[in-house]
Amino acid sequence: MKELKGLGVAMITPFTAEGKTDFSALEKLVRHLHRGVDYLVVMGTTGEAVTLSEKEQLTILDFVLEINAGKLPVVFGLGGNNTAEIVFRMRNFDRKGVAAFLSASPGYNKPTQEGIYRHYLALSEASALPIIIYNVPGRTASNILPETILRIADNAEKVIGIKEAAGSIEQVMELARILPEKFLLLSGDDALALPHIACGGHGIISVLANAYPVRFGKVLKAALAGDFDEARKMHYKLLPIIADLFREGNPGGVKEVMKHLLLCENHMRLPLCPVSSALSQKLYRHIADIGEM
Repeated sequence: MKELKGLGVAMITPFTAEGKTDFSALEKLVRHLHRGVDYLVVMGTTGEAVTLSEKEQLTILDFVLEINAGKLPVVFGLGGNNTAEIVFRMRNFDRKGVAAFLSASPGYNKPTQEGIYRHYLALSEASALPIIIYNVPGRTASNILPETILRIADNAEKVIGIKEAAGSIEQVMELARILPEKFLLLSGDDALALPHIACGGHGIISVLANAYPVRFGKVLKAALAGDFDEARKMHYKLLPIIADLFREGNPGGVKEVMKHLLLCENHMRLPLCPVSSALSQKLYRHIADIGEM
């Protein structure tokens, strides 16, 4: 899956003040992202998928596919804590133009490593598309251990990679050490993009790239080419805003940044709400320090 290396972006879903999908802003976002990312990820955590109905999710996906017009690969987020439901949706998925699924490990019911393994085995047997695991313990309350990922890689044919967001470079190194070289190892943490690639990772699915696709794209290209001196210089320029981007949750921070950049409004669906005025002002100062997009 070479097309899913480099910079992917976990797309936000722009909303109107009334809570409806803002398709005008969504079109603007897709064209903005075409400037610097390698692929699009629709309906991830950053896209607020959990507050959208299945019909809304698919309508947004269809719209992105139409505007994208085949220019970039598109990954669709499809996960949950009910294995049978995800199996059903994957088995009946019929959208052309989607390259792969991104599927988060089940949250809330806190499965064992054996349960996680069987979950992804079931998805692999049901899906006609490749699947990327999303390991994000901060949201799911359970960490997928490297030995479980290896077991899935060896036995679940359709599972071709992992978005790793446990926040542990030691875990990234262990994954890079034991996984097959062809298995995608993608970062889910903007701040850890450089060490992740230095450990052997293949890229990142980024939140910040919604706002700065060109800048972050240059960071990734330099790092993947082994030019870490140049990559560090550019990445360290972005680190202050990354640190504050998630201070009051995601996607509140990135939507506030994009409001300041006149890319979309900062509306979200409850229980999420806009960031505080103090953080908004701080993010605005970071934007001024960064300069041109």
